Amino acid sequence: MMPIEPGILIFILVGFLAQVVDGTLGMGYGVLSTSVLLSLGLPPAIASASVHTAEVFVTGVSGLAHLGNGNVERHLVLRLMIPGVLGGVLGAYLLTRVPGEQVKPVVAVYLLVMGGVILRRAFTRCAPMSAPTRLAPLGFVGGFLDSVGGGGWGPIVTSTLLARGHAPRSAIGSVSLTEFFVTVAQAGTFFALLRWVHWPAAIGLLIGGALAAPLAAYACRRLPARVVMGLVGTLILLLSLRTISRALV
Repeated sequence: MMPIEPGILIFILVGFLAQVVDGTLGMGYGVLSTSVLLSLGLPPAIASASVHTAEVFVTGVSGLAHLGNGNVERHLVLRLMIPGVLGGVLGAYLLTRVPGEQVKPVVAVYLLVMGGVILRRAFTRCAPMSAPTRLAPLGFVGGFLDSVGGGGWGPIVTSTLLARGHAPRSAIGSVSLTEFFVTVAQAGTFFALLRWVHWPAAIGLLIGGALAAPLAAYACRRLPARVVMGLVGTLILLLSLRTISRALV
């Protein structure tokens, strides 16, 4: 048996930890994985393409796991899927033409606000806001920004659904399943335009994420709603503040 090079092992660990966060909280896999690849010097387009290539398989396993655990509302999946795919394809195309760093601060400010809203709902007994009726724009924006920023489908879509009063378990599970279809479209677009991804990173992230997906889906089902919302809000705030601080340096 051929030994696995150390680089692959590192990416497997990153993929595992990122998917534990993503599958439990509904966000984080793309953002965390892309941050690692960018820190290693990969261009934003190649980093996003590599992460989304791995996510094709990871989101498939994660979506099926959430479906098996009863975390999915099918009407949410159907209403988010097509606009999410369209936004993802457009974002992938533009990222190969325009640097994604230019839009990250704007996204980070939006997420900072959403994180604050979710944390407030986690620790106060306020009446829930009405659920959104126009999910198509949300799916389109989420797919677009996910492609451009290398991650963001979960932070944009999941955080908005939670802030609007959706139950954490069904929001996270439905968004995770929908992400599979969005990611397939994104990865196909990136590969058609770039013709190359960083394969050691993609394979390592894939293996680690697939191993963690069933564990994360089970944890999502068992954790209390207020705990999940508190963790989601905290994660969004930290990621947003990090992105803003890096943009200001």
